[in-house]
Amino acid sequence: MSTQDWQGKHVTVAGLGVSGIPAARVLHRLGAVVTVVNDGDDERARAQAAELEAEGITVRLGDGDTLPEGTELVVTAPGWKPDKPLFTAAAEAGVEVWGDVELAWRLRDPDAAPWLAVTGTNGKTTTVRMLASILEAAGLKTAAVGNIGVSLLDAVLGEEGHDPYDVLAVELSSYQLHWAPSLRAHSAAVLNLAPDHLDWHGSMEAYAADKGRIYEGNTVACVYNAADPATEDLVRGADVVEGCRAIGFTLGTPGPSQLGVVDGILVDRAFVENRQKQAQELAEVSDVNPPAPHNIANALAAAALARAFGVEPAAVRDGLRSFRPDAHRIEHVAEVDGVAYVDDSKATNTHAAEASLAAYDPIVWIAGGLAKGATFDELVQKSAERLRGVVLIGAERALIAEALARHAPEVPVVDLERTDTGAMSAAVREAALLARPGDTVLLAPACASMDMFVNYNKRGEAFADAVRALAAERA
Repeated sequence: MSTQDWQGKHVTVAGLGVSGIPAARVLHRLGAVVTVVNDGDDERARAQAAELEAEGITVRLGDGDTLPEGTELVVTAPGWKPDKPLFTAAAEAGVEVWGDVELAWRLRDPDAAPWLAVTGTNGKTTTVRMLASILEAAGLKTAAVGNIGVSLLDAVLGEEGHDPYDVLAVELSSYQLHWAPSLRAHSAAVLNLAPDHLDWHGSMEAYAADKGRIYEGNTVACVYNAADPATEDLVRGADVVEGCRAIGFTLGTPGPSQLGVVDGILVDRAFVENRQKQAQELAEVSDVNPPAPHNIANALAAAALARAFGVEPAAVRDGLRSFRPDAHRIEHVAEVDGVAYVDDSKATNTHAAEASLAAYDPIVWIAGGLAKGATFDELVQKSAERLRGVVLIGAERALIAEALARHAPEVPVVDLERTDTGAMSAAVREAALLARPGDTVLLAPACASMDMFVNYNKRGEAFADAVRALAAERA
């Protein structure tokens, strides 16, 4: 859309925050008449509103349900649920609703950097950051953007005097994809699919459909997980550009048009001249940090997207070697009395916890928090043989305790009722009593953190602090 298309256009921005405020400012600079609506009316919201109003943007606090009169377009924060009255009113008035990703896509120059996009229930951020590291190793100007915390609007519009990007590594959530109907990526990957955010989407089918939007209109490659048939089903259902290929990744020996692992080597049988008979070595498993199975899968997906963009094998290897994962993602904190302590606080659902538990044996598992409607029977059944013991924390720990009683009754369980700031320290000490040399004490809660902590980062920090305190005592 040209700048002239926005002049005088009445746009309602739904929600203050990391996406709403940049969207409001961009639209205002383009000449739109912007009104921001927000459910909350607290001190922080009032301070944000004051800043926007000083710039000439109208802000309405305490009422995010009513559609302002004259609205011609709604741009929403991705977390606002589709059944909100504001969107019902917009539909009745024939007004389109876009997310910030859709806005960024519409505002980008048609000749701007292509997008390599990643979604999935788990592993998105790690994969996108691996991808960016590989692209940088190839000498390309890139950035990891989107749901990873860097505004796509900023990346798309750029800064005057700065060189444009060659390619963008884009993390997209199911929320963002729901509100991005015209997005068309160069290549995209769905890493995995497991029940999550079903309260927002309404059903697993709706959740999967929103994830699958990432494949629509792909031009070069749709990357899927060969171990997760649901991701391949999404590729089959996508309307892509003629010639776009389906590329699988697997932890086993790859077939033609796949990337996989052979004798500790990551190999490519997709982007080679004779994929029926040839395979290209990309990197060693030891180049992946950490080399846990689910993280190797992340590396293969990142490599597939990079290869789809024409990146040479050496850059895949170099990018993986230089990559360092974010905190609280299967992060080794310390070893105390021969026991390893690992922080995977980011494992906020059962699918992520299952992957984390599969990486270690034997384990003393620290779990619990807000279940978000999840059940734990399948997780416990798959992991029972690895468990030395379990320490349960959080508001809905009883759900995990019940699953353990049904499927792993022989595993010792410590149920911590306390939810104060010292609860994590108590959990670590209880886990230390259960652990033996050679074991791993693993924080992989399988639950959200907000019952006890501000976010999963604070939960992980509390775990790490408790482990370091324990190490200092035992030194």
